[in-house]
Amino acid sequence: MEPSRGFRPIANADARVLVLGSLPGQKSLLEQQYYAHPQNAFWPIMRELFGISGKYDSRCEQLLRHQIALWDVLQASVRPGSLDANIRPDTTVANNFRDFFHSHADIELIAFNGKKAEQLFRRSVAASDTGSIAMIGLPSTSPAFAAMPFAGKLDAWKVGFSSIKRKKEG
Repeated sequence: MEPSRGFRPIANADARVLVLGSLPGQKSLLEQQYYAHPQNAFWPIMRELFGISGKYDSRCEQLLRHQIALWDVLQASVRPGSLDANIRPDTTVANNFRDFFHSHADIELIAFNGKKAEQLFRRSVAASDTGSIAMIGLPSTSPAFAAMPFAGKLDAWKVGFSSIKRKKEG
């Protein structure tokens, strides 16, 4: 089985928050868009928190204006289907975070979209690469994480982003 390959980051040099998923799912790979599955809560959460809406390219531009970067922990891995549980650990290749953080020095928060993204990051990225960047684990926006309803996910993401929003407004 061929490995799935992730996307380039969506990020400007002035990004302050980096949202990290694990690896794009099958629908995202097919559409070549982050969080393309229609039941994924990521874009609806961004709409509620920041008013981000419209077509994909427009939503990405709006993320950048809010100084939010989007990427995945993995550059590549074998994963039958879209479930994070099916990522084969012996095939994972992490993205180059050392270079990313060097060229995005204003990042002050890494927000993990789900436990698997956080687990993969902590396992494959050296602590020295992240310096003093704060990290927060947030509930997965994936439709596979059905144990938490949208309202619960939204509340958790709202709390996760609240300190950054206050700093920006202050």
